[in-house]
Amino acid sequence: MTPFTHLIVATMSKEEKRFFRELGERIARLRKEQNLTQAQLAEAIGTTQQQVASYEVARLRVPVSMLPRLARVLGTSVEVLVGEDQPTAKRGPTPKLLQQLERISALPKAKQRFVLEMLDTVLSKTS
Repeated sequence: MTPFTHLIVATMSKEEKRFFRELGERIARLRKEQNLTQAQLAEAIGTTQQQVASYEVARLRVPVSMLPRLARVLGTSVEVLVGEDQPTAKRGPTPKLLQQLERISALPKAKQRFVLEMLDTVLSKTS
């Protein structure tokens, strides 16, 4: 943690600290539900594993601009991610196919094309 980062954390109000702690807990829970490591999540959202770890324990604030990407990769909405719209019923696990599609969408474009070409090949042989 840099001296500047420490200053940012030190100047947070109690409410902000609680918000970022709870946000980090939700990120960790959703990441684990998606069977993603911190490194995999970091790659999918364009950051480092160390930053993801810091977000999960509220050492760093999650940038607002990252929330849509985080929500998309974690299979939820921004509202649920920030704790504004808690679902009334417990959400079941994301179907494996949907999880795989989300992971494919997080790949670099060249790898996405490769996967899609493979799928097209397999699907054309089964039709």
